[in-house]
Amino acid sequence: METTQKKRSPLQSLRVFQRFMPYFKPYMGVMLLDLFCATLTTVCDLVLPLIVRFITSTVTSDAAALTISVVLRLGAVYLLLRVIDTAAYYYMQSIGHVMGSRIESDLRRDLFSHYQELSNDFYDNTKIGQLMSRITTDLNDITEFAHHMPEELLIVVLKVVVAFVILCGSSVLLTVIIFAVLPLMVYFSNKFAKKMRASFKASRHELGELNAQVEDSLSGIRVVKSFANEELEKEKFAERNGIFLKIKKGMYHNMAGFHSVTRLFDGVMYILVVVLGAVFMIHDRISAPDFVAYLLYVQTLLTSIRRFVEFTEQLQRGITSFERFDEVMHEPVTIQEKPDAIELDGVRGEIEFDDVSFAYESTREQVLTNISLTVRPGESVALVGPSGSGKTTLCSLIPRFYDVTSGAIRIDGHDVRDFTLKSLRSHIGVVQQDVYMFSGTVLNNIEYGKPGASREEIIRAAKLAGAHEFISELENGYDTYVGEHGLKLSGGQKQRISIARVFLKNPPILILDEATSALDNESERLVQQSLEKLMHGRTTFTIAHRLTTIRSADKILVLTDER
Repeated sequence: METTQKKRSPLQSLRVFQRFMPYFKPYMGVMLLDLFCATLTTVCDLVLPLIVRFITSTVTSDAAALTISVVLRLGAVYLLLRVIDTAAYYYMQSIGHVMGSRIESDLRRDLFSHYQELSNDFYDNTKIGQLMSRITTDLNDITEFAHHMPEELLIVVLKVVVAFVILCGSSVLLTVIIFAVLPLMVYFSNKFAKKMRASFKASRHELGELNAQVEDSLSGIRVVKSFANEELEKEKFAERNGIFLKIKKGMYHNMAGFHSVTRLFDGVMYILVVVLGAVFMIHDRISAPDFVAYLLYVQTLLTSIRRFVEFTEQLQRGITSFERFDEVMHEPVTIQEKPDAIELDGVRGEIEFDDVSFAYESTREQVLTNISLTVRPGESVALVGPSGSGKTTLCSLIPRFYDVTSGAIRIDGHDVRDFTLKSLRSHIGVVQQDVYMFSGTVLNNIEYGKPGASREEIIRAAKLAGAHEFISELENGYDTYVGEHGLKLSGGQKQRISIARVFLKNPPILILDEATSALDNESERLVQQSLEKLMHGRTTFTIAHRLTTIRSADKILVLTDER
């Protein structure tokens, strides 16, 4: 799945926020308390200029009224406010961040769950590195975004509104002049913010591409070394790494422009206060105490705006990350159950292909055309034909890894689309041509066929698959760690473990996709004997090129490029 770099309209951005808001709902109490704490810290920041103005005003009007007692009481009040501010700030930084992490965890849970539901067709056209980038790097940025977005917005709004009201009390004209600069600051900052957001998105996409290439190269490291292509891989990585660097350079230039513009306007506003305030004092349009308070409030205001501007960078990262999350979450789940789907139970094993045609949705390439076939319960059907003729695809339609384009596939007279996916697939055992071993022990990998199975059941399945002997000779037997993707095992060993999974599952329908292709002659003979025992009384589809694999089949179906 390629990430498009289209610009979002304000309405689309609003929809992104609307999609994000439900994730706040379970933590609404925490968020409201976090916002209350943000309000307390804001109040503490706004009180100091009032205290300073009171002191300077009292000194200039009636110095005798400013006693040590009054000053100490003011100091005590401010110290109390600072204690409150410290407690509130601690809550915001601790519990508030935990809330952000919980939201990130919820997003990751939903995204992983969606990954599990997406069809094979989606994975046929998507780089795993891109999906890894979305569920790790992207969602990491959402923690800060989820926590700080509400409180930073509240703080800046409170400080701007309260400061505007108080400053107007000192000088309406000066306040209007100062605040007139803000729209210009927002306008120019926003221009750079848009560029920054686009560059963040491009950076995220390119990081996914980089991850995908690294994963591809390292997963095939043995092939790389066997062809002595290390330098080629280095060149490919250098090219992709260079593209990523170029995008990051542009991103940092946009960030620099964004922060430079805000600093420029920050200085403009401050010098306006100093110059115009002095002029107003000369003409008695503002008093010295009000001018001092004015300077403090403007400093508070500018600090708040500067803080919000700095947060805007994180905001852009968070929005970009959520957009990429949202893109995947909007990928349609093409293989879906009917609302009234029934449980598949008591399977006899009759399978009917009724005028079945299939084309991949992404390419519209016609793979199967008008296939009609009836397989009686317990029959063994061998599928032969040249590579690309659709043998594996035909079998993949039975457990609904893909859905037929037209026609129907029925099990015991019921369309496979009428069953729940879990009950359908739990009655079908598949031994695939490309064996996948999960990181863990041999025991874990066999147990995957029937989670929760006893050790005795697992050992029995391994014996039936002809795997028990070599497993017993491993360093730790069934508790031996198989390595990443089973790298510590030979191809034949991995194949027999995958066959043991299906023995453990013990399904009424079997699909054997080149199940013995990686075995030597002796191992193939042992496994074939075990497979024949397993196939007895079960409906079996065997995809194979070797005659030894299909000689005991009841039917042989030949698929060609035409039909």
